[in-house]
Amino acid sequence: MSATPDIRVHELNLYQQYFDLVAAGRKTTEVRVKYPRLENLAVGDHIRFSVKGTTESCLVRILAVAEYPSFEALLDGEGAAHVNPTSTREQQLANIRAIYGPEKEALGALAIRMELI
Repeated sequence: MSATPDIRVHELNLYQQYFDLVAAGRKTTEVRVKYPRLENLAVGDHIRFSVKGTTESCLVRILAVAEYPSFEALLDGEGAAHVNPTSTREQQLANIRAIYGPEKEALGALAIRMELI
């Protein structure tokens, strides 16, 4: 299924381990920092996730976007198993904070609920 002209498609990169979970339909919530460029994400939009430096990509539909003041609040609100079904909540929090430092987390966290297309 390809996106119709009225559906916006956002392009985002993922690390291979997270891409594999999204592509398999096992990761249903993506975590991002609330950067200004992501403020226009909307229900019904599509995201094409790619692994940087490869031709691998997959397409998802946004089901919901929720804002949280921290990654910890996000994991509690969304349920860690939706973010990464292969890691504990504590491991996920450490992994997310290794990617995004405190100055990034201070911008706010976005939980993007999605389904594989």
